[in-house]
Amino acid sequence: MPAAPDFPPAPDRVQPQRALISLSDKAGLEDAARTLAGLGVELVSTGGTKAAIEKLGLPVKDVADLTGFPEMMDGRVKTLHPVVHGGLLGVRNAPTHAEAMTTHGIGAIDIVWIDLYPFEKTVEAGGGFEAAIENIDIGGPAMIRSGSKNHGHVAVAVDGESIGLILQALKADGSTDLALRKRLAARAFARTAAYDAAVSAWFAGQLEDAAPARKSIAGTLAQTLRYGENPHQSGAFYRTGEARPGVAYAEQVQGKELGYNNIADADAAYELVAEFEAPACVIVKHANPCGVAVGGDLSEAYARALECDAVSAFGGVIAVNRPLNGDDARAITGIFTEVVIAPGADAEAREVFAAKKNLRLLITDGLPDPHGPGEVFRSVAGGFLVQSRDRSLIKPSDLKIVTRRQPTPTEIQDMLFAFTVAKHVKSNAIVYAKDGQTAGIGAGQMNRRDSARIAAIRAKEAGEAKGLAHSLAQGSACASEAFFPFADGLLEAVAAGATAVIQPGGSMRDAEVIAAADEQGIAMAFTGVRVFRH
Repeated sequence: MPAAPDFPPAPDRVQPQRALISLSDKAGLEDAARTLAGLGVELVSTGGTKAAIEKLGLPVKDVADLTGFPEMMDGRVKTLHPVVHGGLLGVRNAPTHAEAMTTHGIGAIDIVWIDLYPFEKTVEAGGGFEAAIENIDIGGPAMIRSGSKNHGHVAVAVDGESIGLILQALKADGSTDLALRKRLAARAFARTAAYDAAVSAWFAGQLEDAAPARKSIAGTLAQTLRYGENPHQSGAFYRTGEARPGVAYAEQVQGKELGYNNIADADAAYELVAEFEAPACVIVKHANPCGVAVGGDLSEAYARALECDAVSAFGGVIAVNRPLNGDDARAITGIFTEVVIAPGADAEAREVFAAKKNLRLLITDGLPDPHGPGEVFRSVAGGFLVQSRDRSLIKPSDLKIVTRRQPTPTEIQDMLFAFTVAKHVKSNAIVYAKDGQTAGIGAGQMNRRDSARIAAIRAKEAGEAKGLAHSLAQGSACASEAFFPFADGLLEAVAAGATAVIQPGGSMRDAEVIAAADEQGIAMAFTGVRVFRH
């Protein structure tokens, strides 16, 4: 490990004499170049950025004029030179560094503004392998890291906000201070780390390596949060750049700032509602759906979802899979709701929601593909878990009927609906559903029997609230997201009124559970697919 040299303390204020600028995105270049030139800062650049500065009528020096070497190898080699990196890394007030810079004709570079080749955008746009490779920046990250390491003397910008801070400081008194240069260096190292993470993730994908030896997760701060899950915890929200419609890139039309739990619940609700083709509504409370339904329109779907558990729905998060109109908004605002997320809302709907100042309205650009690729992460002490997104899709043809009684076509549809919902309920999960509506949901219990009982309680209360003489689960299909280890959970479902059961199967006691189903005269299907959600 290199020993730390005994350098003199870094100066607090540095008045820049030379700036190196290299940009793919030229936004903000004119203002920055004119400001720097106006302060007498020499501009150095290459390629398209140099041409853009020249077009402004400002003096600019080519990097090749500093190095004495022309740009070569299709632009791959232009800044990888001791004159450039010496100008960035040289500690100006260290005698040996100053002597080396003088001996070798190395001039100091005091500002670096580089935004890197657009690798992420190239991949997102569907660029091929060779296009992606050519958009891997080498010289840019090297200069950013050199300047950031030497932040005692160099101010580094990697985006518009960074250069804005530098210009603000220069306009004030013509210099940058050490505290600012440190903040900029931290931001710059984070940018190169995220860039390398994007490249390594893409390369692993090209090789179809699901578990590379090293894996990095990078994000861009979307907002700091008032707190985390609880007020004594700090919280922040980051975007990974994944092109997936949802809460991360939703437009917040109105309402208070989103909280940690709001974001988590909105994501859970929107991922579930995207599973349905018919107009659908999902109501989530504390990360679990408490009501899910489809209908002829969103107003009907909402009313049916609310019937399942109106008590838990109070203060919940609502997701729909169609743009909202005024009638939908009036129905939804009938009770207190924290967040509504939808792929659109017309002017009348927005006006209705506007009367509810505390309601957060989120509008997204489309729906997520429930069967699209992707990864999900979870932190543990000292590490993190990663898995592929659950893209499972169970069709009628996938079902294996294991009982003597065959399910009716209506029961099959109810089973598939219930199983889809169960995929998004915390384990152990039991869902009763009928006619495109959840009747009762039991979530997060330590045994499946208790989940079945809780779901039955919800269904009984829902039936009573609707004025029915029976439970809403009467004649329903029951979905279990994992196998029944014993027959007791199935028998609870039958007692609740279920006439058909759907489950993955695979238990050592499958025969016992099938026998119990046959004895009760119900139909049961195995999916062969488990959809645990912890």
